[in-house]
Amino acid sequence: MKDLTKGYPAKVIILFAIPMIFGSIFQQLYNIADSKIVSTFVGTEAFAAVGATSVVSNTLIGFLNSLTLGFAIPIANSFGGKDYKRMRRMVAGTVLLTLAGAVVLTVLILLLIPAILATPEDIMSPALAYVRIILYGIIFVSVYNMCANVLRAVGDSRTPLYCLIISVFVNIGLDLLFVNGFHMGIQGAAWATIISQALSAVLCLGYILLKFRDIIPEKDEWKPVEGQYSELLTTGLAMGFMSLVVNFGTIVLQGAINGLGTAIVAAHTAARKVFDIFTVSLYCLGNAMTTFVSQNMGAGEPARIRRGIRHAVVIATGITTVLVIICFAFGRPVFTWLASTDNPTIVDSAVMYSRISIVFFYVLGPLFILRCSLQGMGRKVIPVCSSVVEMTIKVLSATILVPRLAYFGVALTEPISWVCMTILLTVAYFAKPPEQMLRKSA
Repeated sequence: MKDLTKGYPAKVIILFAIPMIFGSIFQQLYNIADSKIVSTFVGTEAFAAVGATSVVSNTLIGFLNSLTLGFAIPIANSFGGKDYKRMRRMVAGTVLLTLAGAVVLTVLILLLIPAILATPEDIMSPALAYVRIILYGIIFVSVYNMCANVLRAVGDSRTPLYCLIISVFVNIGLDLLFVNGFHMGIQGAAWATIISQALSAVLCLGYILLKFRDIIPEKDEWKPVEGQYSELLTTGLAMGFMSLVVNFGTIVLQGAINGLGTAIVAAHTAARKVFDIFTVSLYCLGNAMTTFVSQNMGAGEPARIRRGIRHAVVIATGITTVLVIICFAFGRPVFTWLASTDNPTIVDSAVMYSRISIVFFYVLGPLFILRCSLQGMGRKVIPVCSSVVEMTIKVLSATILVPRLAYFGVALTEPISWVCMTILLTVAYFAKPPEQMLRKSA
């Protein structure tokens, strides 16, 4: 366990965020491995099918991850305030709510997937086959994310990383075995992914049971108490709904992209794989701020919260500068390698999308930091409102920009939404700073 209420904020935040960043990079490698091996051994159409379905599975996975991250806020708050009995009760509630949510949502999406998956006709069949298998593994992703977020709430961001490193190497090995060795095609890549995800869940849960007995609820602590589930649900659903709203807009936008043809779908798939890797550091920095702010709210340290947010914005600016240089210098060869093609429509479109997006990371970093910090302060409404803004812009883009500007309109969509959301969150933060939130909760 690590107490984030002590030490120089920038150092504490960086050391806590680094394992999360590497863990998320390895998590992204699940999809990178699937995509590269599929494009190499099966073909471009199968590669496009993986990309066309990822928005659906990522929506569900993102919701469940955000849900458990929201559940972890009261856990971190209790840990920062040294109220360990309350902390264990929150862990008990998190376990029950996560398992119930994973089962219900998996069944629901499996029933709805034929209706909500909009892909070009030539890749519909393999896309459905792939995504259905991926959905069977959602329970494992949920258990892993639940365990990982509980550990991070009490300051351990390293153990989830170690579990993911092992599972990613297993995933790559199984991809090669199932796709190239057993000739199972796109379905082999899907089975490789869920087997490795199950392994990461077992490893992380096993570590908690063996090494973190202090956070495991006692028998009487599994019984609900007044306010326990309402607090968990409000924080969890606020973050889960925020993710869901954003991804709903992404699904609508993906439908417009799918209408531009298989080559553009392949280009966007390649661009998003790199985009997701690039955003990992900023996204995890934001998530680290959720825990940092939550613990310090529990400890009653508003000045430390403000200082930590300033430090985090400086860190994000430095990270973005490095990413801009990498993207402009190495983007083209990476996209050519990832899509296993030198088709100019695919490669040029991916390069254009990535270069426009990366410049606006100077806005995206503060956005993640402010949104997650506000959640850690107990501000649930404004972050959700910012996500509604993003969803609205994506829907408008799919109906207005993309029909007129084609893929260039897609590339402009998210930067526009980032600017609007960051303005909203900045105004909200200064209008009601941490001191005011602490007085309100006192």
